Amino acid sequence: MIYLTHSHPYWRGPRVRLANITPAALRLADGRCHRGKLETVSLTGGLLSMPYMLNRGSRIKLMFLTPTGPVRASAEMLSPVSTTRQPFRFVALEEGDQRRLRAVVQSFLDPGEQAWIEKYRAALANREPARLGVFRVAFCSIKIQTPQLNVRSWLRQHVGTAASMK
Repeated sequence: MIYLTHSHPYWRGPRVRLANITPAALRLADGRCHRGKLETVSLTGGLLSMPYMLNRGSRIKLMFLTPTGPVRASAEMLSPVSTTRQPFRFVALEEGDQRRLRAVVQSFLDPGEQAWIEKYRAALANREPARLGVFRVAFCSIKIQTPQLNVRSWLRQHVGTAASMK
């Protein structure tokens, strides 16, 4: 069994909405079974439509049928997004199940768009953080001080004049 770790948790995996209604079977840790419908799936998780919600963090065994065959996985339920829809993330998948899931997701994706996304992510990962040059720091410092100098000179001019009139 392959235990999944998300190397870039802030990157969203490509999601696909399956063409047909896809029934899903859920088995809870206590042995109870529930049914749902898989609305969206990705390589990292998906979204289930169910008549009731499970507790956030619940570990389940999930099974659903795809055009490439059945996919069985261990999953963790996330916070519900509505009264009938709850997302989940895959925790562990067998190698064959992962291969079938990848085939389904890839069959729905536009290859050109995926290539562009991967190229963009690679550029972000290799980008160096922006550096502030000495000139830029000095300029910003002068820019911040300028309004204060104007106020000080105005006060000296007007308050000093008013004080000398007394």
